[in-house]
Amino acid sequence: MRETTRVTAGRGLRAFADGFAALLLPLHLTALGFDTFAVGAISTLALTGAALTTLGVGLSAHLASIRTLLLAASLAMAATGLAFGFAQGFWVVAIVGFVGTLNVAGGDSSPFVPLEHATLAADADGPARTLAFARYGFVGIFAGAFGALSIGLVDYLAISTETMFFVYAAIGVAIFALYRGVPDRKPEKGAVRVPLKQSRRHVLVLAALFALDSFASGLIVQAILALWLLVRFDFSAAETGAVFFATRLLAAFSQFAAVWLAKRIGLIRTMVFSHLPASFLLMAVPFAQDAQIAVGLLVLRSLLTQMDVPARQSYVMATVTPAERPAAASLTTAPRTLATAVGPILAGAMLAASPFGWPLVAAGGIKIVYDLLLLRLFAKHKPPEEL
Repeated sequence: MRETTRVTAGRGLRAFADGFAALLLPLHLTALGFDTFAVGAISTLALTGAALTTLGVGLSAHLASIRTLLLAASLAMAATGLAFGFAQGFWVVAIVGFVGTLNVAGGDSSPFVPLEHATLAADADGPARTLAFARYGFVGIFAGAFGALSIGLVDYLAISTETMFFVYAAIGVAIFALYRGVPDRKPEKGAVRVPLKQSRRHVLVLAALFALDSFASGLIVQAILALWLLVRFDFSAAETGAVFFATRLLAAFSQFAAVWLAKRIGLIRTMVFSHLPASFLLMAVPFAQDAQIAVGLLVLRSLLTQMDVPARQSYVMATVTPAERPAAASLTTAPRTLATAVGPILAGAMLAASPFGWPLVAAGGIKIVYDLLLLRLFAKHKPPEEL
């Protein structure tokens, strides 16, 4: 099995686990007696811990074996599921959330990211690179959609939330077995000792912009959106899972539209011109008078909101040197995760004060600012294939 195939399959397994875990967390915590503010606080701790781990992995990947780091991350995922299944008290759950791998954002914020991105970028250039990331993203979103749908088992089969966390742990073990087949390539003698040098300024500016976008995303992580649907429209676990299944499924197919669009207008414009209308749709959701309209707007948004992902990943990998790719991936991922981590606790406080949906309005407005800044600063900084 090729490395890229293993990476894409591993992404799919992780996405399935993250798909149900993001929706499972608020159900599990409320069943333990935690209020909305506590749910937001634990989500923030989980995102913060994931960001710090991702940063550490990316900045050390040029010195260590990628296979070893992938296997360590897989074991950490298994341990996280077991710990959440047994933990009861607030501080125990909070510590597990901080040191574990649970992804409450519903995207891909984990220590796996810089390792997998560097592997994919090494195998393809130009449009083929963007296509590789689109396939990677498609499998991730598609699997995540079925993961979200599987949360309905909690209702239909009367499965406990603890049992679902044990399933999460089992998936971590499966990923460990998958990545055992990755070649154990150790750093060559004389390999670069500085993870990011030539492209430092370029990457840091991108990281700052991506962090702004992700701060907005933190206000609407899936755990918070699930909580809002529960508070505003009294959605059940099965109904919430069905909504996120539909939105993830549509977002998965939009990945390939990004490849087609990028060939015609470039990676940066693809990111901006798909993201802007998605942000306006998000701001309109809280003004919906009933659940059907709100869900319809979320579904329409899903057709556009993920098109920027393969374009962004491909752009970052194309505009740095091969040796800098793990560090660039982590430095554009970890700040995003840290910025996202601020959002849930703020969104939880907003929802505790009012069920209207102010987090969605705020998130859409901030994302629009991000899009305009990205276009202004990087429209002329093109990857090699666009020169």
